[in-house]
Amino acid sequence: MSNTVTRAQLSEAVYQEVGLSRNESADLVETVLKEIADTLAKGETVKISSFGTFMVRQKGQRIGRNPKTGEEVPIKPRKVLVFRASHVLKHRVNGGSPETAPKEAD
Repeated sequence: MSNTVTRAQLSEAVYQEVGLSRNESADLVETVLKEIADTLAKGETVKISSFGTFMVRQKGQRIGRNPKTGEEVPIKPRKVLVFRASHVLKHRVNGGSPETAPKEAD
């Protein structure tokens, strides 16, 4: 029902579009993904124009509830990854063409 894009498919798309060798395309995709992951691990924001922004947010400690027993349980503070899609990406997802997408502000 739902298709997932894999690293191999991304590498193949780079190979087809850019014309690098398959190995160079795979290395390029790995390098880009590693740079994004390393930047997020440092707590910094990653913004990809016309695509979206990845951010790390800190969530504080709070009290949760075990749904099975109803017992209150403390939830420890943690970091969460947040993605906010750009207006351009939202427009495309909702069936708009790239030509009619709103301009992305930097």
